[in-house]
Amino acid sequence: MTVTYVIDGSRVTGLERFWDVIGEAVNGPGGYFGRGLDSFADCLRGGMGTPDDGDFVIEWRDHTVSARALGHEETARRLRGLLGRAHPSNLPQVREELAQAEAGAGPTLFDHLREIIRDETAPGTLRLL
Repeated sequence: MTVTYVIDGSRVTGLERFWDVIGEAVNGPGGYFGRGLDSFADCLRGGMGTPDDGDFVIEWRDHTVSARALGHEETARRLRGLLGRAHPSNLPQVREELAQAEAGAGPTLFDHLREIIRDETAPGTLRLL
């Protein structure tokens, strides 16, 4: 039986809040489902509350609200935070992505999250409503 996880996009006010919302959608109140892009991808591949058979759907309701909250401004905020932690060999890429985000260009966190869901799950798993 297909399990449906509902993301209430109106509750997503930034990346930290997204982690809370997806954690609760999958594992109930206070639930955890990763707090980074790589761990999010790992969780979608199995475990951390997803069905063992991978038979689930993610309904992202009010996704346009989330898209705004996870837009270029939030993307730039995240990238600024990465500058102090990034490996020196990755700094040029992080700086370039930051410059793009600050200019309102390039992919956003919302774009990255959608891509991760699409890459790590079966086709049709993500439903934007």
